[in-house]
Amino acid sequence: MSASDSSPGFISFIAVSFAVFFTTVIPAGSMAQPVKLSIKETLEKVQNNLPQLESYRLQAAAKKEDIPLVKNGLIPDLTVGYQVNIATFNNITGMNYPGFLLPISGPPSVTNEMNFVPGTALGALVKWNPFTFGQRNAAIEKAAAQYRQANTAYNEQLFQYQYAAANLYLETLYLKQVLRISEAVTSRYRVSLEQSLVLAKNGLKPGIDTAQFQSVIIQTEIDYLQTEKTCLQKLEELKRLTGIDAEPENILLTDSVFKPSLSIADSFALSNHPFLLNLEAQRSVTEAGLREAQRGWVPQLDIWGNLYARGSGVSANGTVNKGDGWNLSRTNAGVGLQLSFPVLQFSKINLKKKQYHLLLRSDEARLAQARLDITRQTESAILQYRQDAKIASKTPVQLKIATDVYEGLKLSYEAGLIDYTRLYQSQYELTKAELNNAAAQLQLWRSLLSVAIAKGNLALFTDQL
Repeated sequence: MSASDSSPGFISFIAVSFAVFFTTVIPAGSMAQPVKLSIKETLEKVQNNLPQLESYRLQAAAKKEDIPLVKNGLIPDLTVGYQVNIATFNNITGMNYPGFLLPISGPPSVTNEMNFVPGTALGALVKWNPFTFGQRNAAIEKAAAQYRQANTAYNEQLFQYQYAAANLYLETLYLKQVLRISEAVTSRYRVSLEQSLVLAKNGLKPGIDTAQFQSVIIQTEIDYLQTEKTCLQKLEELKRLTGIDAEPENILLTDSVFKPSLSIADSFALSNHPFLLNLEAQRSVTEAGLREAQRGWVPQLDIWGNLYARGSGVSANGTVNKGDGWNLSRTNAGVGLQLSFPVLQFSKINLKKKQYHLLLRSDEARLAQARLDITRQTESAILQYRQDAKIASKTPVQLKIATDVYEGLKLSYEAGLIDYTRLYQSQYELTKAELNNAAAQLQLWRSLLSVAIAKGNLALFTDQL
């Protein structure tokens, strides 16, 4: 490219051409109304729109139904049935309460005839277990513990997904800041390119400066596109977590200015941590299972009542009248109670109790480790926040100095007092200072988020917005 082709007028023509190209070729969909999204809205959308969390909610709701299901055992069980059969009558039949009595057939009939006669029966059987010697209460406690555990599992999953979304929001916001910095860098280099063209045309600077600036501009454009790709990928993932139906380019992150003021002395209740609550709920389930096992070796009381009518095609004296088998000619009724005890089940019950004792000790060990881990994680997060706060207070000073140096050297370059190398170095230092400042602010907020996660309370983070 000759010096005449690289004139300021030519550069302006190229810029206008690109502007016309992008305004006419870019699809209309990309010009859609932007969807505004704050961090608090992000957390709310994760809670309301993520299918995985809906799955945990429904599992908890299903566990809740186990409580009335177990309580329903107090209601008597009434079974009504009608029976038709055709059978031989070579044995004497009778009625007994089904369960723990072995039925006998009675003495054989006088003759052995393969004569099939009809028989019918219509009956109702009531069975009631009003007293279970603690078994029902133990089952209710276990169902309630399982419901609480399902709720804490949901809360823990919600906490983890909201943390992932908040962290993704901060990363995306940082990338958008990097994109703005990249645009500013490109703009500075274009200004320097125009200056070098003028200076080269007047013979004050060598033409190589122009080529070097052009090369740097291309590199910054490549860096911009790579950062933009990463940013769009982050926005796609943010869409998945929040359920937003919009193109990534149209998502506008509104929480762009942060001024955290965390009180390091802020206390927190370790017992309210979602992860710890889930472990404690699991321990409660194990304890309830142990109590249920301890109630396994107790008596079982059944109260029953039976009322039915039957018809038979054979009479008591052996006379066969098959037509009578279709009539409910005889009525029978009975009531009673039965107390049973699993005498030889003590070994099985003891093994189950031993198993639950081991599981309970395991749960206690997990809780102890979790308390230790959370405490150490909190201390580490607070320490990191303090250090990051110190760093974040330094980077604006570094940025101001780098800006002042660049402005001064830019004037010197325009006057022909310095060469390309010194100006490029000042631009590089300014870019580095801008990126350092953006990274320091991001890291400060990520440290604050880490403190909130360690303490199990995202409000410590969102309250700073």
